[in-house]
Amino acid sequence: MDDGISNEADTWCTECEFFFCGDCEKPHRKTRLYKNHKTMSVEDYQKLPAFMQERSSQCRDHNKKFELYCSFHSYPCCVQCITDKHQKCQDLKPLSDILKQVKSSASVQIFEKDLKDVKENLDKAIKYLKTRISTSNIQETKAVEEIRSMRKSLVDYLNKLEQQIIADLGSKHKKLISNMGTLLQQIEQRASQISQMQTDFTKMTQYATELQMYVGLTEIEKTTSEVAKYIESLQCGDHFDEKNLEVNISSHLQSILENVESFGDVNINTTFSTLRLKTGRKDQAQHLVPNTPGIEQIRPSLFRRLTIPKDIKSLEIHACLILPDGTFIILDYRGKQLLLFSNDGTLIRKVVTFTNGPCDVCFVRNNTVAVTLGSARETALVDVEKKEIIQTIKLSHFCNGVASDDNILVISCVDKSTLVNRIDNSHTILKGVKTYRIALFNGNIYGTNNSQNNICCYKSSGELLWSFKHNGIVNPEGLTLDKNGFIYIASYGNNSIVVLSPDGKTCKTILSESGGIKDPHAIDINRETGMMLLSYEIRDDSSDNFYNTALVFKI
Repeated sequence: MDDGISNEADTWCTECEFFFCGDCEKPHRKTRLYKNHKTMSVEDYQKLPAFMQERSSQCRDHNKKFELYCSFHSYPCCVQCITDKHQKCQDLKPLSDILKQVKSSASVQIFEKDLKDVKENLDKAIKYLKTRISTSNIQETKAVEEIRSMRKSLVDYLNKLEQQIIADLGSKHKKLISNMGTLLQQIEQRASQISQMQTDFTKMTQYATELQMYVGLTEIEKTTSEVAKYIESLQCGDHFDEKNLEVNISSHLQSILENVESFGDVNINTTFSTLRLKTGRKDQAQHLVPNTPGIEQIRPSLFRRLTIPKDIKSLEIHACLILPDGTFIILDYRGKQLLLFSNDGTLIRKVVTFTNGPCDVCFVRNNTVAVTLGSARETALVDVEKKEIIQTIKLSHFCNGVASDDNILVISCVDKSTLVNRIDNSHTILKGVKTYRIALFNGNIYGTNNSQNNICCYKSSGELLWSFKHNGIVNPEGLTLDKNGFIYIASYGNNSIVVLSPDGKTCKTILSESGGIKDPHAIDINRETGMMLLSYEIRDDSSDNFYNTALVFKI
């Protein structure tokens, strides 16, 4: 109150954005200028969310009332905002039209359902992740038990082997000393006999008569002769051979110390998620949330061209790949080689040469890429840094396309495809997936079929979700997807690059022969950077010959 008396406010004017006590609210309501203002109780006002309490009906930049709504920016604006920020905006509407009957509009129910669905999805995700955490804890406990059980088994088995060899050692030692002890006792008896005879001989020489001396010498000669023969017999035998105890530790045990460097490997085996969430609406009733860019907004701009050295200009690019570090991989079918280019487009080195013609390449993890070897019915895992093939996967069918999702490899051909689990090396045949080239995105499998001129999308189980065919797509070869799920197809038969919507219903040609595209075989997109790499044929001005190279676009 202006008279210095302070009363508690009980009314909020939504137009003036001001609190009134009961005494002030009455004259405010009766004033002609303010009589149509809507008010609400302070109690109801305080029930509003904090972001609504903080939101003003006036422009903070110009302190003027919002009167218009810009559909392009999805934001209300005052008259002065039009001059400052919205001069080029075409779709300006009166704010009153936008707000008219907003509470009773269908969008309220739609967004209420959206909130409910999103909350259910979040609750499901939370429950799912808690379950996964619990499962992971159980897996860790079981793994620790398995490790300790194996250690105990090893210790028990080594104890058993130790007891066996110690028992064998004791037995042989006992036998050895027993034999030597018996011999020692025999020799000691003979030595005692000779010692006694030495004593008798001394006495005999002192006290015996001539006859007695003769008889005694005969007896001594007989005895010494027998003992000498006994000693000689011992020497001729193996009685005095040195028999030493020694133990030879098993080479298998020694190899454990030399060759076993770890108790085992700990891996995280990634499989497709079993979590199924409700799909959100693709078309919003009002432009309150920015949408994913539409297919019409996709306009690639040329970034650079790879520089092909003169000595390899005969290469035939069947596949290309952008590595996470921004470098480029080129798969040369004619030269049967894998080439690495820097992110500035120059050749770094030849990675590896194959004995069979390579068809497709995909990134797996770290420095490893997978390369299909066509009629050889093999797929090679190549370490790009070490420049060597580290593993070969043999299949029962022709190996055309390949795509990877960490520990999962899908290898395709036009008859059937195979899902390879790299953790346990198990193979699952996907009979329904009949594609030339292949890509993975959000748990689904995408592929081209150049004989039927169509693009197909499958579940990870191999079940067909949708198939798309259009006269703008002719002999499709390579394909790839961006971060929003748009599919980019190298349409070899009509020298163009076509982008297909994530639902497989609409398409648009984004690059064509008029833009210099000719015979595109291969295409790849780095989903993080939005860079696109594609192969095409170009004329060599110096020799008037054609050769393959690749272009880099920003999408």
